[in-house]
Amino acid sequence: MISLQFITHRTEKYSYLDSARMALEGGCKWIQLRMKETPLEEVEAVAVQLKPICKEHEAILILDDHVELAKKLEVDGVHLGKTDMPVAEARRLLGEAFIIGGTANTFEDVEMHYRAGADYVGIGPFRFTTTKKNLSPVLGLEGYSSILSQMQQTGIELPVVAIGGITFEDIPAIIRTGVNGIALSGSILQAENPIEETRRILSISI
Repeated sequence: MISLQFITHRTEKYSYLDSARMALEGGCKWIQLRMKETPLEEVEAVAVQLKPICKEHEAILILDDHVELAKKLEVDGVHLGKTDMPVAEARRLLGEAFIIGGTANTFEDVEMHYRAGADYVGIGPFRFTTTKKNLSPVLGLEGYSSILSQMQQTGIELPVVAIGGITFEDIPAIIRTGVNGIALSGSILQAENPIEETRRILSISI
């Protein structure tokens, strides 16, 4: 079974909570609650509702960016983008019990997060994606192969999650580069039946 991280996204059809709930019902075991440019109290309200649903599905819940809120609500961890709090600072605040992930676009980013104590890196974007502003250079399969090869050469052992504009058809080739998992949002929510689409993704045999 492939490792899938679902990143919440609000569409005309679904709320953030709906999107997470459908991914969970489809068998996803890792939710990143991402609500960019949303007031903190709204993020907290959704996180409070989502936490027991994740628990019920035995799934991990991490918040995008909001370190203090993650600590207050005792969710599983945080994912930190390039303009969010540095990983080292988040580790000091959260201690060892929380999962901390960092966004990376280059091997240098990976190295920095590794030294700072990250538990995993989200490397991307694989291709252009509309869900993210200020997009870093697109990596493609060659980008992943290159970064993973440099990690191997330098002895950096850190789980890698591929992210950014990934479709169902891309997954086998991306996994073959050696990444540990994939993060999806749009490709699940744009499907006719997001729950079934999540199941279909998780059933891909590599």
